[in-house]
Amino acid sequence: MLEIGTVLPDTGDLAVLGPPMIRAVQMAVEDINAAGGVLGERVNLTEADSGTNEDLANTAVDGHLAAGVDAIVGAASSRVSLAVIDKITGSQTMQCSPSNTGTAFTTYDDHGGYYIRTAPPDTLQGQALGDLITADGHSDVAIIALNDAYGQGFAATLVAQLEANGATVVANVAYDPNGTVFDADVQQIADAAPEAVALVAFPDTGSLVLQAMIEQGVGPADVQIYLTDGLQSGDLASKVDPSNPAVLEGVKGTAPSYVPPGGAAWFPAAFAEHAPGTDTIFAAYAYDCPVIFALAAQTAGSDDPTVWIDEVVGITKDGEKCDNYADCLALIEAGVDIDYDGASGSLNFVEAGEPGAGFYDLWHFDAGGAIVVDDTVPVG
Repeated sequence: MLEIGTVLPDTGDLAVLGPPMIRAVQMAVEDINAAGGVLGERVNLTEADSGTNEDLANTAVDGHLAAGVDAIVGAASSRVSLAVIDKITGSQTMQCSPSNTGTAFTTYDDHGGYYIRTAPPDTLQGQALGDLITADGHSDVAIIALNDAYGQGFAATLVAQLEANGATVVANVAYDPNGTVFDADVQQIADAAPEAVALVAFPDTGSLVLQAMIEQGVGPADVQIYLTDGLQSGDLASKVDPSNPAVLEGVKGTAPSYVPPGGAAWFPAAFAEHAPGTDTIFAAYAYDCPVIFALAAQTAGSDDPTVWIDEVVGITKDGEKCDNYADCLALIEAGVDIDYDGASGSLNFVEAGEPGAGFYDLWHFDAGGAIVVDDTVPVG
């Protein structure tokens, strides 16, 4: 029996982004089992909370490994994944993150390929955000980012893209992900007098940074604000100002596309039916993790990850295309080499176990605090 565990956030700074990923993993396992499971047996799912806390995530991982899971979906945060990746991959357990976009993972030593991610790396999203900012005509840009693997990796890529586009980074501030007061950090931004500000953050601390920006005259009413995938939440406006849903009106951002070209066209409606009213950020990417595990195990003819690890990259490219587990399973059972084009897009993993290209939604907040997608652009 294929045993899958999750290490995804029910609590902490990413709690508002947890439900899309958690519900999508549940949906994937239900779909796999409805199609006959893996090697004729049902897939078992065990869930655990990672928060955005390294200690909590380590406890969750310890529990999964003690129970003998074959694969883990998570963590959501790049910082948290870096705290558990050695433990997971060193035990020859597969790890798939739907939302680790940090640049460090492309070259990380994962003990021979036991870490994969369905979300494209921030080396690509940084390009998309930099192009959006300069296309809007801004040349003096400030950046304030989490002082962790996600924030600083993203900031470095964004700086490079902005400068390549002819813009000047007038301030680049790293803030403490465990902090609660960010007045001094924001003061550095205000002193630089930027035309635009890019905030790389998660909702709990990001909302506090935005409150401080508003108080110091560098909020959305004063300069153009740009956000990243970590803040693409329909609850963000209410966290910034519960009495004013329009507080973030016009704020723009980028995120890996929820409905990328080449992805499974059936997924958005199916997920809406499965999890009505749930945000969608990273849902498609989370759905694909268990499906990749299951297809690799089915192709290898074994639920042992030390055996099916060799199939993970290959099932995402160079075969006959299929976009759902049932159809892919039928092809495998017929002896056909498959190319799984998942809910999150064409995948086409490079040897590092990640997409080599990505599609990014360009979005903004409307007057009601809702997310509106304006365009989807390819990078890579």
